[in-house]
Amino acid sequence: MGLLDRVKQNQTGAPPVSGPVSNGPAAATAPGGASSYSTTSAVPRARPTDTVPPPAAAPRAPAAGEAPPAFTAAKVQIHAKLIERFADQIDSSNKVGVREKIVELAEEYFRTTAMTMTKTDKERLVDSVLDDVLGLGPLEALLADPNITEIMANHPKQIYVEKSGEPALSAVTFESERQMRQVIDRIVSLVGRRVDESTPICDARLKDGSRVNVVIPPIALKGPCLTIRKFTKEKWGPTDIVNRFHSASPELMTFLRSCVRARFNILVSGGTGSGKTTLLNILSSFIPETERLITCEDAAELQLQQPHWIQLESRPPNVEGKGAVPIRELVKSCLRMRPDRIIVGECRGGEALDMLQAMNTGHDGSMSTLHANNPHECLVRLETLVLQAGQDLPSRAIRETIGAAIHLIVQQSRLRGGIRRIVSVAEITGMKDGDVQFQEIFQFKQLGVNAEGKAVGYHTATGVIPMRMEHLRSEGEDVPPSLFKPTPQPSPDKLY
Repeated sequence: MGLLDRVKQNQTGAPPVSGPVSNGPAAATAPGGASSYSTTSAVPRARPTDTVPPPAAAPRAPAAGEAPPAFTAAKVQIHAKLIERFADQIDSSNKVGVREKIVELAEEYFRTTAMTMTKTDKERLVDSVLDDVLGLGPLEALLADPNITEIMANHPKQIYVEKSGEPALSAVTFESERQMRQVIDRIVSLVGRRVDESTPICDARLKDGSRVNVVIPPIALKGPCLTIRKFTKEKWGPTDIVNRFHSASPELMTFLRSCVRARFNILVSGGTGSGKTTLLNILSSFIPETERLITCEDAAELQLQQPHWIQLESRPPNVEGKGAVPIRELVKSCLRMRPDRIIVGECRGGEALDMLQAMNTGHDGSMSTLHANNPHECLVRLETLVLQAGQDLPSRAIRETIGAAIHLIVQQSRLRGGIRRIVSVAEITGMKDGDVQFQEIFQFKQLGVNAEGKAVGYHTATGVIPMRMEHLRSEGEDVPPSLFKPTPQPSPDKLY
């Protein structure tokens, strides 16, 4: 039942109907299954004197994750009073002031109905109404949990979350499809986008940069589908992915640092959710602060630390189907903005050609990400994306452009158990027999799975010396040859 439906029902005197909520209190029951909340505002119905009343049925105990009916009724009434009295005074930037008004209305409601509720549950009630008014409703608790990395709402009554790389069903649910649609509309409107039956698919972002994807009916058959990939508030650096997450070895990270500072053109390749954007953020931290950077993205997610940084974001068409600004136009435009480096959030189409041309025309040190399973498939897919530019270029010309533009492919993968590793660092060596050639410099050798079901292994150099060692030295990067010496297989307790 939707929020407005319950408001009307309560105004007509009908008993409130319970439903699953995410931000209500735990279901507290008195002996016999009765709710621990009580209210004296209900007026008993008159019964005919000649009718024997049937035996009273025991009230149904709220299910897990479901708020008691009295809590739901209080929430609906307080929310309705807030809109009725203070609709013109609600300021989304003044969260403290709005909360004070909700507390005032809650105390008034408790006095009027003589309802009893613990102090903890009163605070939960106030927070629940505040989340509905200013926040994202039941999702606020999930977004505040630092252990949750992804939120996947398959439909209003089923929300999965990812913790430590593994998905799990959450007890949190939306009250109704209407509430979920209100949350979706609030998210997409913050970035000037829309989602409706004419455009049922939308990509957006939250204020903190978290990525949002929305699919609604008629495309989604079970109801609105919402996926949020959270961006941690903690800024991760190279030491985190080496010592904390073991996504790379110290030698590998030292080599990547030298390549970034020596202005190598780098392509970060990987599957969905493998950590490409996070790795791109970390690699960008090696760029000197004196350089002018311009990023082009579908949804602004990159979090660069440099002060001389311009952030561009694509725009979808308006209601009339006009005004769209794709990434390809952003890349073309930023060429006239005197960038030292161009960073494309993700290559998905014809913008790959413009990015390659930029790399070949004086913008060394540019970077981008691309979906692929390994370096070879990355090159094949990059060639396919260039063909989408519609320039009708011969295959050999495209491959020669790729061979000259890309210097390094960093392959990021999400392995068994949800762990993320840099599994390969490959150097592009040029063309041979009409194909782009590459050699692997570093790799991750997976040796098995531990007791927790997670892949384990170790990083090692392949023994191949990069062909651009002279270029590294000329740029002032002293990379010792010992860095590329293969690592002996460690003992089982040293694997990660």
